[in-house]
Formats: sequence, structure tokens, C-alpha cells
Amino acid sequence: MNILLPCLYSFIGCIGYCLSFNIRPRKQMLLLSSAGGALGWCVYLLCGGIKNDIIQSFFAIIVVAVYSEIMARLYKAPATVYLVVGLIPLVPGGGIYYTMEYCINGDMMNFMNTGIHTFGIAGALSIGILLVSGGVRLLNVVGRLRRGDVR
Repeated sequence: MNILLPCLYSFIGCIGYCLSFNIRPRKQMLLLSSAGGALGWCVYLLCGGIKNDIIQSFFAIIVVAVYSEIMARLYKAPATVYLVVGLIPLVPGGGIYYTMEYCINGDMMNFMNTGIHTFGIAGALSIGILLVSGGVRLLNVVGRLRRGDVR
């Protein structure tokens, strides 16, 4: 299975997203945030053996969120810049589209099945982000307590 080409496509798509939403205070940030999207898609594809795209999305967003936190510390920028762009390839856009299509066509069984599955992917993405950002906040508080810098 060739994963380099889909990761390159993901990188290019993230650059397009950055340019359309004017995320370019530094060219370096544009490339690094897009690299986070490619990294997330690479992890998603590497977890393909699991055969469950909800779990694949969960592992991918964990890696993207950790990457975003690291880049935010290294380049003194908000982690959200890296996180939102890295999230773009993982958003279940097709699932949302087909859920609405089934709803409009009156196919309630497929509407419910696709909607629940899409909601599961979105939930996995949000839980992954929550776990990493909560863990980073907890580590920051523990670090401040150890240094005696309590506010």
C-alpha cells in the first residue's frame, strides 16, 4: 500500500485551506501546520489494519494534537493554528454529506446508520483532542507546582 501519495495530497489540501483562511503570518507556520495534516493522514492510513475508521481517526487525532502542542511550544504560536489545519483531512465530510443525502431522500435506515457512524468519528476526534489538551494542561499545572509558581 502506497501511503506517500495520499499524504502528499493531504499536505497540499492543508496548504490550500491555510491560504483560503489566511493562515500565513509566517511561511514556516503554513508549512508546519500542513505537515501536521499530512502526519495525521499518514497515521490514519498506517492504522488501516484495525479496520475501524473510528479508532483510526482517534489515533490519528492523538498524534496531530501532540504534534500541535509541540509545534506551539517550539514556535510560540497557538496550538489551535496547528490543530485546526491538522484536523482538516480527518473530518468526516463524506459521512456528513451522505447522511444529509439519505435524510433528504427519505432513506431513514441509511440516514441513521451513516449518521451514527459519522457522529462516532466526530466524537473520536473530539475525545482525542480533549485527552491531549487536558493532559498538557495537567502537565503544566504539575510543572508549576513543582517550581513553586502557584497562581
